[in-house]
Amino acid sequence: MPPLALYTFGVLKSPLTDPSPLTREFHESGEAAYREIGRNAGYIARAEAVDRSLGARTDFDSDWGEWGEFAVPAWYGKGRTAETIALAATLSLWTDLHPAFDAIYTGLHREALSRRHDWFERTGHPGYVFWWVSDGEIPTWQDGVSRLEHLHDHGSAPHAFTFHHSFAPDGTPTRIKGIGPKGDQVR
Repeated sequence: MPPLALYTFGVLKSPLTDPSPLTREFHESGEAAYREIGRNAGYIARAEAVDRSLGARTDFDSDWGEWGEFAVPAWYGKGRTAETIALAATLSLWTDLHPAFDAIYTGLHREALSRRHDWFERTGHPGYVFWWVSDGEIPTWQDGVSRLEHLHDHGSAPHAFTFHHSFAPDGTPTRIKGIGPKGDQVR
């Protein structure tokens, strides 16, 4: 089965450099959740900067290696400097929808999700998108952005989908038991 790509994007209420306790809590919970997610059996990899110690001050300045140049949706209108950047984005690969669902909706990440409205603005845009990639393919940040924008503009399709309206690698509608519209196939 081909790997599943996941791109997440959120606009923070405060810049990442905000010294407030709320921003510190966001950083701490995110770091702990990523460590836990990395131990999930269905997790393959996530985009990480090659070497932030080489002077990169923001995600935009970092070298992301084969994950490509960092990109954000066109509707992101906040800063891009180290002092003003106010976003959180991830790009990862998974073996299937089930392990991704388990990792996202259990444990520390689930606890963090319950606090998302403390940290993130409500933008009216989707916060994540899935798509299947070919074996050996590494999705890029631009791939994630274009899929998220496609999801926003056109809704779920095999090209870009969510847990609630998901598709198998062959493009047939599928769902995780208990999620999605009635009448979909249960996997």
